[in-house]
Amino acid sequence: MSDAETAAGTGAPRGGPDQLDEALLATLFTQSAVGLGVLDPQLRLVRANSLVEGEDVGEYIGHRFTEAFRLDDPDGTEQLMKRVLAGEGAARDHLVRGRLRRIPGDREFLVSVYRLDGPGGPEAPALGLLAAVVDVTERQRARARNAALAAVRDAVGGSLDVAATCRSFADALVPGFADLAVVEVVDDVLRGADPPVGPLPPGTPLRRAASGRCDAFRDTAEGAGEGGARERSGVTRRLAARTPYALATTDLRARLVPLGSDNPWPATDPDGARAVAETGAHSLIVVPLTLRGAVLGLVSLYRCGAAEPFDEDDVSLAVSAATRAALGIDNARRYEREHIIASTVQRRLLPQAERQQAAVDTAHVLLPGRDSGCWFDTIALSGARTALVVGGVAGEGLQSAIAMGQLRTVIQALAGLDLEPEEVLARLKDTADRLADERAALPPADALQSEPMSAGCVYGVYDPFTRTCTVARAGHPAPLIVGPDGRAVALDVPEGPGLFSTDSALFAPATVTLEVGSLLAFCTAELLSGDRAAERITETLARPGRSLQQLGDDIVYALPDDTRSAGAALLLARTGTVSDHLVATWDLAQDPTTPATARVLVRDRLQGWGLGEDTVEATELIVSELVTNAVRYGTPPLRLRLLLDSTLTCEVHDGSPASPHLRHARTVDEGGRGLFIVSRLASHWGARHGPDGKVLWTEQDLPEDERNGAGGER
Repeated sequence: MSDAETAAGTGAPRGGPDQLDEALLATLFTQSAVGLGVLDPQLRLVRANSLVEGEDVGEYIGHRFTEAFRLDDPDGTEQLMKRVLAGEGAARDHLVRGRLRRIPGDREFLVSVYRLDGPGGPEAPALGLLAAVVDVTERQRARARNAALAAVRDAVGGSLDVAATCRSFADALVPGFADLAVVEVVDDVLRGADPPVGPLPPGTPLRRAASGRCDAFRDTAEGAGEGGARERSGVTRRLAARTPYALATTDLRARLVPLGSDNPWPATDPDGARAVAETGAHSLIVVPLTLRGAVLGLVSLYRCGAAEPFDEDDVSLAVSAATRAALGIDNARRYEREHIIASTVQRRLLPQAERQQAAVDTAHVLLPGRDSGCWFDTIALSGARTALVVGGVAGEGLQSAIAMGQLRTVIQALAGLDLEPEEVLARLKDTADRLADERAALPPADALQSEPMSAGCVYGVYDPFTRTCTVARAGHPAPLIVGPDGRAVALDVPEGPGLFSTDSALFAPATVTLEVGSLLAFCTAELLSGDRAAERITETLARPGRSLQQLGDDIVYALPDDTRSAGAALLLARTGTVSDHLVATWDLAQDPTTPATARVLVRDRLQGWGLGEDTVEATELIVSELVTNAVRYGTPPLRLRLLLDSTLTCEVHDGSPASPHLRHARTVDEGGRGLFIVSRLASHWGARHGPDGKVLWTEQDLPEDERNGAGGER
């Protein structure tokens, strides 16, 4: 049978094995969608198809593979190929980065390398290598765009701080998408104002909220003089007219701008053009940060050096990312505005200056932060006593500040009734319960209706005559006490229920006797969080030779950073006593002649203090009425005390728990005018009760000359 007949009968191709191999190679090299190259043992190309579309294959023949593709890591790729030549197995899907002669920019290739065995098989030296090359640049770019957009979605929106939101946005885009990213926000927006409706007029102040650089260009920025300085956050510039930045904020559309020496717009913004030139940027995308037609700011993205210029697909991604960032910035701006209002309300509701107390020195520290419900107070009570208060309403925003103001006002009113600390907190909790009921009664559509309320308070009263401090607390940490010798004084105060809790447990006080010069620290829970927080504060308070304000500052310096961001309040008090020269005390008999005796004692003492005749006569009448009331209706023991400070205090103590009441006597009545006369002569008056009876007290304001000159030995 002839060769022709054999071929016709079996369907085998004409020609010998060599012709078959040649036909197979020709078909592969001309029709394969994958770039193929045959390398000799010296890794030179001896045969290749069009490895990359648009490239002339003839330019590659005779060149080493790494030279033909100008790879970034030629040594690593050659070592990989040599291992394949040595028979260590094929190398599949090896991603390399390089550049081509006719196509600008960096390219990425997926390379697979296979060993070409000779007639002796795998044991004989290899004839060469077969390299399959796929240009995956566009695929990698699309993947990078998706990764950048995913990074923006993950990073932006998790913070309610405008600057932090902008930083997260810039960090998400660099270096995966851009070499440089600059986020600028309209200056008024950073201050919490509503964003202006576009277009922005030229000259609008823009503040750099964040900027990011990839490592390859970071050194350039640090040494670039003025241009490097412009990369720092916080720099403010005015929007220059007739620039891509101004145009983007005029029609609210993104711009793709090639950067080169032939651009006309740098002449209108020489400072910005110089900064761009120093970075070596060649491609720019400008995207306005807009939301519902309002302009929040501007995003500028740059590519530098050998990086591929931006294209229209990149612009689409930048617009999507900027839309996400604008929403996050606006949310942060709204929160910042509410926080500013809440902080202002909080400041206005707190004491505006340190109040001088009779026997206590105080200082406070208020740390601004998210918590706008912290408060503190020092309240002067009768008998030279001082109430020390610290509390906090949990939560952020204006509603917390308002609730704080309500509670502080109530506790000031309750303190003026001379109630015991546990009774003050019990009545304060009643008020808190009513506030909670009012909130629960709001319409269901009101977001405030379902928002829980939580608050705590600690209330202490220091008496300089007994040197005792009585404390009660409602869901709040107990105060820390350090004696004048630096030792911590234990004060185990039972914890009562929080002010807005449903717990109906009673409040129990604790009393401790203090040495003169002891330090008390009333602070919110944030200051006592963390490892050894209480020990750290007591150790700080024990430092000798420090003023109260210095001790407060020292405590703040030692706080963890997260405490400062949350906000906290600290009230420090150094206990003292009343000078003997400013106090006069007499034990009186329960006798009808006692009022006359009391008037003589009072006149003699007040004249010794150098007070004027008007004050002496008014005090005589006050004391006469109070002592008469105690003799007629009270029980022994009877005691009279005068206290001179910025005011003149008169106190009459007797053993009866019954309190007199102010009456308005009729014209024909012979009595009932005593307390009415007292109320007209005194600035303040009241009664306080204790386990051994009651005290009726009055306070008289002194004229300026008597306040400055009385009690010469003070």
